[in-house]
Amino acid sequence: MDNTRELETLQQWIDDSDNIVFFGGAGVSTESGIPDFRSQDGLYNQKYDEPPETIISHTYFMRKPEKFYRFYKDKMIAPDAKPNAAHKKLAELEQAGKLRAVITQNIDGLHQDAGSKEVLELHGSVRRNDCMKCGAHFDGVDIVLNSSGVPKCPRCGGTIKPDVVLYEEGLDDTTLYRAVDYIRAADVLIVGGTSLVVYPAAGLINYYRGHKLVLINLQPTGYDRQADLVIAGKIGQVLGQIQVR
Repeated sequence: MDNTRELETLQQWIDDSDNIVFFGGAGVSTESGIPDFRSQDGLYNQKYDEPPETIISHTYFMRKPEKFYRFYKDKMIAPDAKPNAAHKKLAELEQAGKLRAVITQNIDGLHQDAGSKEVLELHGSVRRNDCMKCGAHFDGVDIVLNSSGVPKCPRCGGTIKPDVVLYEEGLDDTTLYRAVDYIRAADVLIVGGTSLVVYPAAGLINYYRGHKLVLINLQPTGYDRQADLVIAGKIGQVLGQIQVR
């Protein structure tokens, strides 16, 4: 598909704005080799004894932490993944004073690896872990990956829980409110790599008050008719063509 005209419009909007907000989903990280949950090759379509959405639920974590961590270590942590063109361009736009914030549904930390500073992680991060017993905090994924079975706190022996929003858990209110504030005040809102079906995160788009809503995704979304600009494609390939000036 030829997106030349759409790319020219996006470039112009970016050139003219210093109040851009980006809202992204799993598609931002698939180009870094991290599978999403809902594509044909995503985790939801792979075969396990139990559905992934069951395994990564709060109830399952509490009842069967060994099985939870077996899946979590294998499928939810990608220690070798590197930022792709999308992550890098967003960091560049922030450094140029044009992008105000990245709001992400991803838990992989790749936006920070690329250099982004203002990153709102709606679903938490695999790189933050806390002891459920004494509250000790551990940065990085080593305490999980280097453990045998369920990771335990080296200080008190309590069970370590990743700072990731599991099914049945609510989003962090402070992060959610900050995301709403950024989106509501944005001049340009770029939404990329998300099917916009996971709530409440997907509902954030409804707080946008401007007239430059950009949707970049491989597949159509239920919000395409609301968008002012729709670009069909991989987010990294699209943003990789944008000039920061």
